[in-house]
Amino acid sequence: MLELAALKEFLEQPRRIVITTHHKPDGDAMGSSLGLYNYLIQQGHHAKVITPTDYPDFLAWMPGNGEVIIYTENTKESAELVANAELIFCLDFNTLSRINELGELVRASNAVKVMIDHHLEPEDFDDYRHWDINACASAQLVYDFIVNQLNNKQLINKDVATCLYTGIMTDSASFKLPNTTSGVHRIAADLIDLGAVNWHIHDLVYSNMSENRLRFLGHCLSNKLEVFPEFNTTLITVNREELEKYQVETGDTEGIVNYGLSLEGVRLTAFIVERKDKVKLSLRSKGEFPANEICKKYFNGGGHRNAAGGESTDSLEQVINKFKLILPEYKKLLIQ
Repeated sequence: MLELAALKEFLEQPRRIVITTHHKPDGDAMGSSLGLYNYLIQQGHHAKVITPTDYPDFLAWMPGNGEVIIYTENTKESAELVANAELIFCLDFNTLSRINELGELVRASNAVKVMIDHHLEPEDFDDYRHWDINACASAQLVYDFIVNQLNNKQLINKDVATCLYTGIMTDSASFKLPNTTSGVHRIAADLIDLGAVNWHIHDLVYSNMSENRLRFLGHCLSNKLEVFPEFNTTLITVNREELEKYQVETGDTEGIVNYGLSLEGVRLTAFIVERKDKVKLSLRSKGEFPANEICKKYFNGGGHRNAAGGESTDSLEQVINKFKLILPEYKKLLIQ
């Protein structure tokens, strides 16, 4: 592995840098990526953010977003940038399969690879790793990387602070998940002092729905919510026809899984959606319940204890039945 001193020395000269993050990027993925981008360009680096896929419109307001390259829409340019990069930052993912076809380009690149992430069981493709599974967001780790490892807090300007605050806010579910420690709140306060307008960021992310998205959310809560009181669990399922009916776009399903946890006594909630080529599953839990264990064991996925995801090539009905059959196995944990 590369030593920190060697990385700092490497970054003393302007470099060709690519920043990438996982497919279908969320607020933390884009916040950490654009936060790092806005930091690097101040030092004269030629930096580019490349996302494997598109991402929600409610994240497109962030500083630097206009320079983002979407791989699926610009494969040739993306491939050239990766091939010519001297350094590649891999943010908010820890295995190259999470960036789809872009992963093999990164693997083949001779660039120095830096991973900044907080997910379990990282793949050994990186040369330098800033990794902590206890961090609430990768944006928190980017802040720590800039401030405490590179000693460049003076370069956290308003643009950097805005992006990093967005990443921390979204991945902590607006600062309410268990890993939102006092240290996280101190970082958030510091970012506000450095220019992040917290209330405005919250408004841009959470009060920016299209009419279709709002009606789709209402449909999910009114017509698709199932409650299993004997397991303190809720489930929302959506098929492809419903996605088409409500003209669901990238990001429109974001956060729906969380609503089940607002019911009194619920400890586990699931959102299962039928996509074109596979069925996707998102789990959220409270306390010590291991949502990531279910995703890893049964649905080819993983994640954090209280926020995890998986997928299956089985039919929607098969995935739904499988999830329901799993619940008795975890009944003791769910009702304790």
